[in-house]
Amino acid sequence: MGALHEGHLSLVRQAAAENDKVFVSIYVNPTQFGVKEDLDSYPKTWDKDIEVLQQLNSDLKETPADEEGAIDTIFAPTTKTMYPTLPPDSSLPGTCSFVNITPLANLLEGKSRPVFFRGVATVCMKLFNLVQPTRVYFGQKDVQQTVIIKRMVRDFHLDTQVRIVPTEREKDDGLAMSSRNVYLGERRRKVGIVLYQALRAAEAAYRMGMRRREEVLVFAWEVANRMSMEQDELGEEQRARFEVDYISLADPETLEEVESVDEARGAVLSGAIKMLPLESVRQGERLGMGGDQVAVRLIDNIVLEPRHT
Repeated sequence: MGALHEGHLSLVRQAAAENDKVFVSIYVNPTQFGVKEDLDSYPKTWDKDIEVLQQLNSDLKETPADEEGAIDTIFAPTTKTMYPTLPPDSSLPGTCSFVNITPLANLLEGKSRPVFFRGVATVCMKLFNLVQPTRVYFGQKDVQQTVIIKRMVRDFHLDTQVRIVPTEREKDDGLAMSSRNVYLGERRRKVGIVLYQALRAAEAAYRMGMRRREEVLVFAWEVANRMSMEQDELGEEQRARFEVDYISLADPETLEEVESVDEARGAVLSGAIKMLPLESVRQGERLGMGGDQVAVRLIDNIVLEPRHT
């Protein structure tokens, strides 16, 4: 959806390594935003996006490997192109031609954002039909999206291969790269890493041999609750408050919560937090886009790989 960062570029690089032509689509899809969500404020950086893609394309063309491709097309459709007969509708149940992948779309992110995956599946189906790609590339950060797209491709017999590329993280603290990170100033950025830290703690519990849900997730909640209490004890000019939406331990294909991890299947640790607007801003403080007054939803996940005997 534009506002490109290194995570997006890693998808292009992977696509170029496996195909002779690469199509990059840039389209801020209105149907995956709820009626009260941040469609209008979503960062739109078209000129910068084109600049970084042009530079990446130059780099790809200079690679010596003959089998590597480059960017053939940047596809930036209008909303009239993507929704030709009716204006896009973000209401429920909504009036439009939609693709619904249930029950997957009703879990995790779908509980808080009920139209989100309906919009994702619908626009991806449109893009797949328009381009008819041999392969499509998605980032692991949006793990629920990857599971839904795989299910859609399988259920609708789409002739494309879904490739998942590892999450790109900030080198200094491991924060998952996201277009919305531009809204995080220095203070909220430091606290926002709590989600990844919580998931890492739960992953460590799994690696130590714990398999039952409560004994794995208790480590994640301990990290999140400790950070929340620490922020509550600070003054308004020092703290950055957040709300935990969910921390999940789920089956890797159904995304249903599991009571115990089946080692033959593995599991997905995931979560979402909302960084709240700053209550008070210090003079000279480094702020994000919007002055740190835009609530920012952060998601992340860690895949617990199955163990083969």
